[in-house]
Amino acid sequence: MDITGRIIAVLPERSGVSQRSGSEWKVASYVLETQEQYPKKMCFEVFGTDRIQNLNIQVGEMLTVSFDIDAHEYNGRWFNSIRAFRVDRNVQSSAPAPTPAAGEPNVPPFAAPAAQSPAAPMPETTPFGGEPGESDLPF
Repeated sequence: MDITGRIIAVLPERSGVSQRSGSEWKVASYVLETQEQYPKKMCFEVFGTDRIQNLNIQVGEMLTVSFDIDAHEYNGRWFNSIRAFRVDRNVQSSAPAPTPAAGEPNVPPFAAPAAQSPAAPMPETTPFGGEPGESDLPF
């Protein structure tokens, strides 16, 4: 899954030693806020000293984070885990649309019409398939 937003908090790193293997581990947690009309916040983790250093996530950055969601049980309670596996910094911040000046209607801009390719001319027909001037309408 992917989500795009701005990093609003970098939480303290947690570390420890694995009981199974005896190796050290480190986890960093970050809070990302989406840039929607009603922003949502998500706390995600990056696991591993190398990955934490390589990603070097800072407060204020706009990122697209790819993550996995998993849940695990501990002493009869369930906990969610949201772990990032990729971070993309090539995110364009969505600038708000310009507001119309006083007296101008609030109409969205239209896309320019597509260029017509020089093809064979189409025969003239009405929207209903007949020849111009012909109509199956009773009036």
